[in-house]
Amino acid sequence: MASALSVDLRERVVAAIEAGASRREAARRFEISPASAVRWHGAFVQEGRTQAKPMGGDQRSHTIEAQADLIRQTYEEQ
Repeated sequence: MASALSVDLRERVVAAIEAGASRREAARRFEISPASAVRWHGAFVQEGRTQAKPMGGDQRSHTIEAQADLIRQTYEEQ
């Protein structure tokens, strides 16, 4: 799996789009895919973030831990 691109690059792409460049123009200027420019700008507009989301690691234990009481109760009933 590829690593996330730098926050600096993301900030420059978002700044270019906010300054009036189209997403495709910004993508071409910074040599990234248009899809990345669209996603990065969308994340900035919707969430106010330019950093990448965390990658890898544990994705499931928090779901299981949220149901810990129910799991214990069901186990004890059996």
